[in-house]
Amino acid sequence: MKLNFKKMKRNKFIASLLAASAISLTAKATDRKQSSRTDKGFKVKAGEGRIHGPIRLKGINSNILNLKISGKDTDGGFAVFEQISVSQGKGTPLHVHHFQDEIFYVIEGEYYFQIGEDKFKMYAGETIFLPKKVPHAWTQVSENGKMNVTFQPAGKMEEFFITVSKLDHEPTQKEMAQIFTDSGMTVVGLPLKIE
Repeated sequence: MKLNFKKMKRNKFIASLLAASAISLTAKATDRKQSSRTDKGFKVKAGEGRIHGPIRLKGINSNILNLKISGKDTDGGFAVFEQISVSQGKGTPLHVHHFQDEIFYVIEGEYYFQIGEDKFKMYAGETIFLPKKVPHAWTQVSENGKMNVTFQPAGKMEEFFITVSKLDHEPTQKEMAQIFTDSGMTVVGLPLKIE
């Protein structure tokens, strides 16, 4: 009787080990299927988006975004957008990204940024870093402008911009705050006024 009991325990152990291995292999295969990371370089033409574009915003401003590098290309590592700014005097409310750092590179025009308590005027050729968990906002000063915006990691920013572009109405501040929240951000203040 003892021999059979030991054999049963060993068989259960082996069966459990095989089941765990199968689950692990299935999970890895699923991860590979869900990932669309490319193993080839690619080019995105000026004025075009890789997957989405142009994305025309509503609510916070009427700017146009072209997705240059998607989070899908980088397994969520980062995303890069080109922003064509057509909303003089408008920008974003003071908000916090809980999970992403942001980098803005000004290509054309003039902008005004706030990071925490610090304020900066930004001109073509300049770069600004906005760390996660620090309140920030920006406003377009010039009539037109253009910036490259990088989010690291990509997070839900692609979905955020698509959601805002698909609205069939100008959203209220409460609606915009909820869209920010759904995308891993929190609105903590009003848009930045130009000083």
